[in-house]
Amino acid sequence: MDTTSGTSPLLTPARLAGIDLPNRLVIAPMTRNRAEPSGAASALMAEYYAQRASAGLVIAEASTPNAVGQTYPNIAALHRPEHVEGWRAVTRRVAEAGGRMFLQIQHGGRVGHPATSGLTPVAPSPVALPDTIHTPGGRQPAVTPREMDRADIDGTVADFAAAARRAVDAGFLGVEVHAANGYLLHQFLAPTTNRRQDAYGGAPRNRMRFVLEVVGAVVDEIGPDRVGVRVSPGNTSNGIAETADDIAALYPGLTERLDALGPAYLHVAFADPDSRVWKEIRSRWSRTLVGNPVLPAEGIPADGGRAAGERMLEAGADLVALGRPFLANPDLVERIRTGAPVNPVRDKYLMYVGGATGYTDYPAAAL
Repeated sequence: MDTTSGTSPLLTPARLAGIDLPNRLVIAPMTRNRAEPSGAASALMAEYYAQRASAGLVIAEASTPNAVGQTYPNIAALHRPEHVEGWRAVTRRVAEAGGRMFLQIQHGGRVGHPATSGLTPVAPSPVALPDTIHTPGGRQPAVTPREMDRADIDGTVADFAAAARRAVDAGFLGVEVHAANGYLLHQFLAPTTNRRQDAYGGAPRNRMRFVLEVVGAVVDEIGPDRVGVRVSPGNTSNGIAETADDIAALYPGLTERLDALGPAYLHVAFADPDSRVWKEIRSRWSRTLVGNPVLPAEGIPADGGRAAGERMLEAGADLVALGRPFLANPDLVERIRTGAPVNPVRDKYLMYVGGATGYTDYPAAAL
């Protein structure tokens, strides 16, 4: 990619499994806690996503495939008819604004609480989250999850497939299976959270089995061109711990096995383009590769993430997913095109508290 000219390669067109994308910028899925208490997407969410429809692809925030998978209050879901209707209103608004949209499906696993869902969380092993967790009554100590039996595993696989079908019915072009950031699928991959002694635990080929079953079921349900998968090797979110040896033993093989299932893209979160794992994944993945670059822990780069994104393209990514830059800049594509200054994130607290402030009130650039 030529990054020396005035036009950023991030703004060049691309294709994703037959879908024409006007640019290579992807909105990374970001939980914003603006859904209705029922889990249905709200009218405010429709406005938020429509404001950002100029991105090449919008990946809507994590939505739970069943009730026990709920993580926090006011999280979106996709397991009841009202959830389909809520999301349909969002996809309609985004399509009217010229956008293209996938939906991320996420099960929280041990990242959940009875005070939120009314249910005891489930996980590969009874290993509690080593932290407090946000609930409707404030932060509370995490509870020890119930270890999933074979019926739980089979039922959860079926729930992911059913949620994928509902997403398509709601107007999404496809779904992203969330196997990253310390949630249920990542909990199966990591040896510190998966202490099972059966076919789903122990050796790397066993720990990746659940992820492969989920992705395979989703592919069978809606077709491979409608499916993406997100992974985050080595990410320590939600108490996950993966050593360099763990990563080397699992992720290259997982990449090859996922590739064989045929999903349209693989999305690597917190990607370091100079790392061994990125290079291994790039060499083993045959279709669209989405890189989500590491940005500063606080704030937004002055260039809106342009340099980091262009570096990802140079390192072999086809598309680049950005989170906070899109959160605070609904017109990020145009700001990168023109070099206009970017809005900062005004207050991290406002990311998760509900309401329009810090959500739909970020201004477009004065051009």
